[in-house]
Amino acid sequence: MAVVNRIYLFSRISITPKILLDPINRVCGGRRFDSTSVSSDGEVSNSSLSTTPIIRRTLACPPEYKRVQQAWVENLNTVEEQKLGLIDLHPDVFGAQPRIDIIHENVEWQTKYRKVRYDHTKTRAEVRGGGRKPWPQKGTGKARHGSIRSPLWRGGGIAHGPRSPQTYFYMLPFYTRVHGLISCLSIKLAQDDLHVVNSLEIPTDDPKYIEDLVENRNWGPSVLLVDEIDIMPRNITAATDSILHINLMPVYGLNVFSMLKHDTLVLTMAAVNRIEEKLLYQLNRPDFMDVTKKFMLNQNG
Repeated sequence: MAVVNRIYLFSRISITPKILLDPINRVCGGRRFDSTSVSSDGEVSNSSLSTTPIIRRTLACPPEYKRVQQAWVENLNTVEEQKLGLIDLHPDVFGAQPRIDIIHENVEWQTKYRKVRYDHTKTRAEVRGGGRKPWPQKGTGKARHGSIRSPLWRGGGIAHGPRSPQTYFYMLPFYTRVHGLISCLSIKLAQDDLHVVNSLEIPTDDPKYIEDLVENRNWGPSVLLVDEIDIMPRNITAATDSILHINLMPVYGLNVFSMLKHDTLVLTMAAVNRIEEKLLYQLNRPDFMDVTKKFMLNQNG
């Protein structure tokens, strides 16, 4: 039965028209538009599709059985949206199966690791007074006590009460953090909430310009702009300084909580290259056992 299915699969591939194998039509899922005409040799004659520039990138660790994801490259130097071309995105980073459980673990970790509890209660040794025995051990008919600051007494110490400072910090496993980033990036792209721009250069530092741009392109209302380094262009920095719902972030600070907190994620092409480089290295590094060893429960094994 497996041999028959394999022959049928190869037969289907052999009769696939050339238009379905064209990189441009991969974005449209192999469907032809009404205004597109195909010649006998399978060439697309529509000028809008044939002139669409595709930004070729050499993908590290090229996938063998996964479909390459693609996204439009947009501009920021005009309020109106302009499509500059298509860019290939690695499916292992931007097209992975989303793991909601891993995303939840990352959010819980990020909200707890910086939490410190300052509730504090005193024990019987810290409460003032209670140095002498309130009455003799025998002869009074009363219950025996050694101090009036015992937890049994009113005004005494608290047994097993909260002690400050108490931290909730713990370290999430390394690859749980890696797959959390990959799941968030894949979800953002699948929901059309991830946009790629050529750069963060804008012509003015007026906050009204960036607000009009976000409104015109239906971004947001909260937008996270990510660049490769933390030295951003002056205009975009000044324009977003007074807007609390539009934030800038370098690649090394990208995290799951910030991506979920903002409705739209905007990456520069340099940021896309850096993100893929870092995440693909972690997914395919040969010494992954040494990296994860410190997160194992049994350190002596």
